[in-house]
Amino acid sequence: MSGGGSQQATLAALAANVGVAVTKFVAFFFTGSSSMLAEGIHSVADSGNQGLLLLGRTRSARGPSPAHPFGYGGERYFYAFLVSVMLFFGGGLFALYEGYEKITHPHPLKSWPWAVGVLAGAIVMEGLSLRTAVRNAGRVRRGRSWARYIREAKAPELPVVLLEDAAALIGLVFALTGVTLALLTGNTVFDGLGSVAIGLLLIVVAITLARETKSMIIGEAAAPEIQRTLEDILRDDPSIDDFTQLRTLHLGPENLLVAARVTMAGRPEADAVAEALSRTEQRIRERVPISTAVYLQPDSSGAGR
Repeated sequence: MSGGGSQQATLAALAANVGVAVTKFVAFFFTGSSSMLAEGIHSVADSGNQGLLLLGRTRSARGPSPAHPFGYGGERYFYAFLVSVMLFFGGGLFALYEGYEKITHPHPLKSWPWAVGVLAGAIVMEGLSLRTAVRNAGRVRRGRSWARYIREAKAPELPVVLLEDAAALIGLVFALTGVTLALLTGNTVFDGLGSVAIGLLLIVVAITLARETKSMIIGEAAAPEIQRTLEDILRDDPSIDDFTQLRTLHLGPENLLVAARVTMAGRPEADAVAEALSRTEQRIRERVPISTAVYLQPDSSGAGR
């Protein structure tokens, strides 16, 4: 995944969310709309989430240390998981509570043009942010469906921004619908229902993000096409007769651990084995640049795959 593309999308989302949050709180001050308050908190949570993603990228760039010999690439997954937690508690549960309060203790909307105008402007800003994320994700999606891309992506930033921006747009539609129905019917319960709908939407998105980032924190293998490339390299190597136990593990989005047990062709001396495996490891790094840790172990047993 393009690191620059994901950072550009994250920065665009951060700028949009900060601007939208300010306008939503201004609208809430004038209207007292529950949906507007829920959406304002949603935008604050999203702004914090973009900050967490940028912090994770920065911290993951540190080199290996004695305590972390494979580097800090996994920090990007940790901070992405924190995003899902913030979205669940800071956005979803708060919106549900606010909607419940508005339904059980309704009060009339004030200065409704503020609400409608701000929501319309927010839809435009969030739409521009989503367009940036979609454009950057399209460069690396490679024809996959959006659901499959989000499920298989190893770098968390773009999938997180895509889901957040899509949820923000849908949430704005919920808020606008709730406010509009409250104005047309005079029943402010619709405003509370809009807030409840926003809360349920954010909880679904948060659970989706938590599930995907948990998988990466636990440890995922390389994508199937990378696995096939590694197999081809080992299979086509004239110094290797066979290989087994090929294992890959993402230490970070751009950090891949590769390990395999190989049977050398013929019966070369120890020095020749070391030189041959060194050349093979170099070929692996050239064809799969994210292979930052490669370990090939000679198998003297001659066991086949």
